[in-house]
Amino acid sequence: MHRAVALLLFGVLAVAGAFVAPSARGASPDVLVSQVFAGGGNAGAPFSNDFVELFNRGSAAVDVSGWSVQYASATGTSWQVTGLAGTIAPGRHYLVQLASGGTVGAGLPTPDATGTSNLAVSGGKVAVVRSATALTCGATAGSCSVVTSVADLVGYGGATDFEGAVAPAIDNTTAATRASDGCVDTDANGADFTSAAAAPRNSASAAVTCGTEPPPVGSASQGAAVDVDIQSVLSIALERPAVSFGNATTGSTPTPVSERLTVTSNNAAGYSVTAHRTAFQPADLPLGIAGTAPAGGQIGPALAGGAMAAIPIPPVADLLVGTTAARSATAGDVWDTRLGFTAPLPVVPAGRYTATVTFTVIGR
Repeated sequence: MHRAVALLLFGVLAVAGAFVAPSARGASPDVLVSQVFAGGGNAGAPFSNDFVELFNRGSAAVDVSGWSVQYASATGTSWQVTGLAGTIAPGRHYLVQLASGGTVGAGLPTPDATGTSNLAVSGGKVAVVRSATALTCGATAGSCSVVTSVADLVGYGGATDFEGAVAPAIDNTTAATRASDGCVDTDANGADFTSAAAAPRNSASAAVTCGTEPPPVGSASQGAAVDVDIQSVLSIALERPAVSFGNATTGSTPTPVSERLTVTSNNAAGYSVTAHRTAFQPADLPLGIAGTAPAGGQIGPALAGGAMAAIPIPPVADLLVGTTAARSATAGDVWDTRLGFTAPLPVVPAGRYTATVTFTVIGR
């Protein structure tokens, strides 16, 4: 049940290395590395295994049977080989699951190939090779780029070999991620890759279409403050904040004074209006109320026929002024009430007598 007291108001109111090394070939026309994650199973890692994600940016399927993904440490020239099989359709990714550094993180999507290489978060080299023969290059920048079997090379973190410029450092939660879902290849790892939250995709992931030019990298956003003032759906307003009967004498009955009530409610079941008062001070007087109901309303039994009914003082229960069984009019329901006295004024000492009447509207 909702209550609103008369006159009560409420409202609601990146930093990348810049060393440039020579490149022996142009951008890869098809299969390349699109993501490298080395934190698998480590503290705070989102996934339990390292992975290398490949992507076919070309327009035709590529059979990678007999190919391999190879890994060497940041400064090493000994490469670990993971064999590949199957075909990578154009616009599709290919997930190579590798070793785990612990038990932290969720499992990867179903891998398309698996291996045991344990990638270092601090830095390393990853190559896509058109054979299963282990590489021996990687000691210096550009040394692997002259190997004709190398389809793509990524050096990240502290790697000594890479394409163009080293890719950014990564950590237990981020992966070296190629721009535009893998579509971009400028033969400069530092420009093509960013450090971003690891998000592995396999051959079952949605296809990506690469345009003739790479789509824009990054995003832009701007916030807007939103507010709303919520007004009470149950309110009551008084015609007068104070009612005065002026001068009167004992034994007389002052003329009633209008105190119309305007009630606003969107409660489909209607509402009730009640009244109570405090005792007059320094001595009580017989204050009452009379009135008529608005269209659709029903006057309380004690006020029926225009009767002036006594206004009770708590703990006596409130006097029922009237009820409705529907929403109020848009501009509110007007209860035409009047305050007066139910009997002549008693013999009391001369002086100013005051009390407070409280009207309450209650949702049904």
